[in-house]
Amino acid sequence: MAETTLEMRNGRTSFFDGGLFQYIGWTILGAIVTLFTLGICYPWALCMIYGWKINHTVIEGKRMRFNGSAVGLFGNWIKWLLLTIITLGIYGFWVFIKLEDWKAKNTVFEN
Repeated sequence: MAETTLEMRNGRTSFFDGGLFQYIGWTILGAIVTLFTLGICYPWALCMIYGWKINHTVIEGKRMRFNGSAVGLFGNWIKWLLLTIITLGIYGFWVFIKLEDWKAKNTVFEN
């Protein structure tokens, strides 16, 4: 039977181990890429930042891993944009929920 080891920090099994300067750097990079591509690479910037946040999160000793891709999100992004245009903006209220669902679908426990 395989033995599992739980990650701990300061006696806690649930924690976030990302740093402030990492967060600032990823956010600035995402903003620069989004700006220079006129928003086309916004899904890539989201994936990059989501990945950083999720990959630095440990819940009950189990590290989380984000496996979403910008290509997968881009397809959904186009679909959501079209639905928002067709419904005269009404579908836009659900885009945040759809984005959270996509993020959860692409998050797993690493160990």
